[in-house]
Amino acid sequence: MAQLFFKYGAMNSGKSIEILKVAHNYEEQGKSVIILTSGLDTRSGVGTIASRIGLERAAVPVLDETDIFEYVEQTNPDAACVLVDEAQFLKKEHIIQLTKIVDELNIPVMTFGLKNDFRNQLFEGSKYLLIYSDKLEEMKTICWFCKKKATMNLRIHDGKPVYDGEQVMIGGNESYYPVCRRHYFHPLLK
Repeated sequence: MAQLFFKYGAMNSGKSIEILKVAHNYEEQGKSVIILTSGLDTRSGVGTIASRIGLERAAVPVLDETDIFEYVEQTNPDAACVLVDEAQFLKKEHIIQLTKIVDELNIPVMTFGLKNDFRNQLFEGSKYLLIYSDKLEEMKTICWFCKKKATMNLRIHDGKPVYDGEQVMIGGNESYYPVCRRHYFHPLLK
């Protein structure tokens, strides 16, 4: 039976490399997958999933007006799996569409993304994935400053921590560090 999965973790926890690995495993067995990513993520270009270790792949960008259920139903209703990167940026209606893919088309959906933003607030997509997912899995990484598990994302600007501002600011290691709770409040910045 198909299920909706949400695999979440702090920055640098390997979410993008995991989605690329899962796609490869399906395709190596001759099974088709649909790969989607948020249209907001422009780090490697719209519609590209890129890992920090250098692997990348084209994906269908999900924009606010995208009907994911309709897209899957019209392009590949026999897909073995739907994979979604940067799922935190999806809207509530997108998450509902993903549940319909699972429940009506019987296609498993695996989503990958951040749970909380740099202010430790849930993203809209993450909030509804936490509510509607059949299975949740934390992907772990270590704190930028110590050996503890990173559970938060620290935004950095001009070498200083940032705790207020717009929720979405696309960036990588130049803008965000994965951190433990202690170093979120007391980062070891120079």
